[in-house]
Amino acid sequence: MEIERKFLVLDDSYKQLAYAHSEILQGYISRSLGRTVRIRLRSYTDEKKAYLTIKGPSTDGISRYEWEREIPYDEALELFAICQPGRIVKTRWLVRSGRHTVEVDEFHEQNDGLVFAEIELAAPDEPYERPPFLGDEVTGDPHYYNGYISQHPYSTWEKE
Repeated sequence: MEIERKFLVLDDSYKQLAYAHSEILQGYISRSLGRTVRIRLRSYTDEKKAYLTIKGPSTDGISRYEWEREIPYDEALELFAICQPGRIVKTRWLVRSGRHTVEVDEFHEQNDGLVFAEIELAAPDEPYERPPFLGDEVTGDPHYYNGYISQHPYSTWEKE
């Protein structure tokens, strides 16, 4: 089970606090009824990796089934050919916060300007240290699922 809390990000101070970052390109083979099958290409400074991920629907907005395996990079490139329209391009920044790692996703292309953070937990009520760059919690809000963002780019959202 994947258990995570999501937050908007107040500023870019996470970049100075990050111990690593990577570039991510992901596409969706399937998105239906809260279930997704995703291909992810992840580029680090000195290596490239690829993953196949299957996620189930969330029952409480915090937890959902997740199955993920690393696959050969060239096979992932082939699978991108059958992905549905709409892809995610983002930079992921990793920031230590107490005994957890905060993953900050800075989106690009048609999602430019969208930044949010996730903290993975062992239990829904597990305590965690909250870094100062975290803003409002958006856990459970479907607008902040990558599958939604891939179909409804941030650039099309109504701006307040």
